Amino acid sequence: MDFEDTLWTVSGAGLVLLMIVDVFRTLLYPHGSGPLGRTIIRGFWLVSRKLRGRGSFIAAPLAMAAVIGAWASLAAIGWALLYLPHLTEGFVYGAGVPLRADFAEALYISLVTLSTVGFGDIVAVHPLLRLVVALQAVTGFGLLTATVTWILQTYPALNRRRALAHELNLFREAAGPAGVSSLDPKHAAGLLESMAGNVASVSIDLLAFHETYYFREVELRGSLPATVAYAQELAFDAQRSESPELQFAGRMLHAALDGLAEVLRGKFGHSGTTSADVFDSYELHHRHVRRGKTTTD
Repeated sequence: MDFEDTLWTVSGAGLVLLMIVDVFRTLLYPHGSGPLGRTIIRGFWLVSRKLRGRGSFIAAPLAMAAVIGAWASLAAIGWALLYLPHLTEGFVYGAGVPLRADFAEALYISLVTLSTVGFGDIVAVHPLLRLVVALQAVTGFGLLTATVTWILQTYPALNRRRALAHELNLFREAAGPAGVSSLDPKHAAGLLESMAGNVASVSIDLLAFHETYYFREVELRGSLPATVAYAQELAFDAQRSESPELQFAGRMLHAALDGLAEVLRGKFGHSGTTSADVFDSYELHHRHVRRGKTTTD
């Protein structure tokens, strides 16, 4: 194998390894995200912030599709580079199939193998190549499973975030201006403790599924950035209550909100010395503004 063939082999192995590492860090690494996927999603997010209208709300789904496409492209091109030095002597060609030794031919073999279609018109004959082809087929099946798993993990997390925003809006409408003081203290304490648990779940979702952060909500009612400040108001009001149960529930909610602010600050770069400042930045980034406030973003 000459220097050029070695270069193709090393480059192909590097691309395949990058794909595997990115998929592993995105799906299996606790509180992690792949470097390639994170860069693509972040890029779509920055572009979407310049958009106006409903187009900005589909940026995150498009970014996920772009990441999946990047994974497939890395796998297809990487394996093609591994096959390229072995064309045509390493393969048996079916009747009527022209003998070609260019990258397009290697990419065709790679795509057919990755998709597990297996037309059988070009078959590896070298023992090592046969093993490589089998490994790529396994990789292709695993990649398909990984993308489906990623999607199935993402949308339940989004639904939990939307449910929390709706819960806060329902509480605001039902309680009115009086807030927690309009309710029986024990009943209000139970509601706030449940709300604190939901806030903690959203914090965990943002750590485990960072891509969910970049989904914007079309409706204000389902937007957590637009409603999380109200949860802070509830926590402060509860802590000023004379009821020990309500005070404890307020402290729980306050601690959960501080945890959410820390995730937004540490993982997504929101500025602010207090949780309220972080939530203001969170609102601004998602273009949903608290009632009574205006912004020029």
